[in-house]
Amino acid sequence: MLQRYLEEIRKTPLLSSEEERELWKLEKLGDLDAHKRLMTSYQPLVFKIATSFRLPEEETLELIQEGMVGLLEAAESYDYTRNVAFSLFASYRIKGSMLDFLKNSSSKGLLYLDSELVDGYTLKESLVADAISPTEYAEQNLLNEKVAEAMGRLPEKEQKVLSAMYLDDLPAQSVADAINVSLGHVYKLQKKGVRRVRGMLSRFMHEFNKE
Repeated sequence: MLQRYLEEIRKTPLLSSEEERELWKLEKLGDLDAHKRLMTSYQPLVFKIATSFRLPEEETLELIQEGMVGLLEAAESYDYTRNVAFSLFASYRIKGSMLDFLKNSSSKGLLYLDSELVDGYTLKESLVADAISPTEYAEQNLLNEKVAEAMGRLPEKEQKVLSAMYLDDLPAQSVADAINVSLGHVYKLQKKGVRRVRGMLSRFMHEFNKE
């Protein structure tokens, strides 16, 4: 079931930055087709976050459902004019919905906080790791905004490649097929994009770490 779901979402077409921005404009005007296209395009992000918990298949499918609720909630409050990538903005709400579900399930006896996930790592440790302070949360948000701004300045194909490979967790060959280039060219775009983002963030990180 989970593998079949993965195969289906891998067929999800990538949106160009221009396409996505136009869809957000329409979505905010109440266009249901635009809303559906946007939410469909971000299903791979929900899947990636859900599978990061490394739970059994049944619980993972439930996490995906909860994550889709978080995705919808994020879309309601997202402001595309701020030029912050929706994938970064939505990740917190998606993961928060999943964590709330796990905590509630545990309190009802459906899941156990001390149950082992993988290699001795427990669900409790996973939840505690997310209990960051307000200051840490603000710093993390700031860093994510800077990364989103840097990615927004990349050439379009480099943006597509980095978003697809790092945020949507799509395989390189799928990305190559989607943007109609060779696999080798995808890796070149990936390398160039990462190098550019690092360059744009280097000064910010230097000042950030001094504080």
